[in-house]
Amino acid sequence: MNRKEKEELYFMLFRGCALLVVGILAILIGFILIGGIGKLSIDFITQPPKIDTHGSMTQGGIFPAIVGTVYLMLVVLVFSVPIGVLGAVYLVEYQGKSRFAKGVWIIVHNLAGVPSIVYGLLGLGLLVAYLQLDLGILVAGITLGLLVLPVIIVTTREALIAVPPTVREASMAVGATKWQTIRHHVIPYAMPGILTGMILSLSRAAGETAPILALGATALAPGMPSLFGPYMALPYHIYIMSSQSTNAALTAPIQYASALVLLIIVIGMNLFAIYLRKKYRDKYRW
Repeated sequence: MNRKEKEELYFMLFRGCALLVVGILAILIGFILIGGIGKLSIDFITQPPKIDTHGSMTQGGIFPAIVGTVYLMLVVLVFSVPIGVLGAVYLVEYQGKSRFAKGVWIIVHNLAGVPSIVYGLLGLGLLVAYLQLDLGILVAGITLGLLVLPVIIVTTREALIAVPPTVREASMAVGATKWQTIRHHVIPYAMPGILTGMILSLSRAAGETAPILALGATALAPGMPSLFGPYMALPYHIYIMSSQSTNAALTAPIQYASALVLLIIVIGMNLFAIYLRKKYRDKYRW
């Protein structure tokens, strides 16, 4: 077998792997779509869940769970993005290849592999037991922010490293300070990669169930969610519907429809990120 034949064989294997991944994703999305599209309606999205005569939440909708999930994402965004982006900027631009930076990167990569339930226990011990914060969206959002912080830092680092050194050299050559160079040139050029990391992190946080199990999530919360108090979230709602229901036949459409709504939210965030990424790429090209 010559080199050209080997190359064609490898490309065929790569295409097969890509088609396999896309096929599995299409099957999963189709399975959720078929199972939940019949239950999806305006009332299902805008109404709170209701308990029927048998004690099951087979009536009403999931509006509080949607709002709770959005609130969680906003807390994650406000908490983790500034810390992650600025932390990566400091390590890459100011520390470079120092021993301190190398040690921090080892810690960050290790933290990215820690199971999510460990972060839930960390939030429970640090924020609730030690800092005496009430269980609620604030505590859960900060914990989820800690969970996705390593991903934001690593993706921001890769985006900053991808910016050509000539951009920094040209800016500083005309008299700009290091911070002015970073703020007006490096970060805008790296913004597509930073946005990708942000949305990937938010998408992961939106679907996490294990951390919020111990951080105030409830199957049925009275009224609208607040920062300090019981709240509903789509991942936990799907978990309750699938594991604690007394009538699986009636709750199965609710499970699929809730998963479909969560999927729509995640896809919407990714589409918005693609739009912003394209906008920045068209504006800042090198």
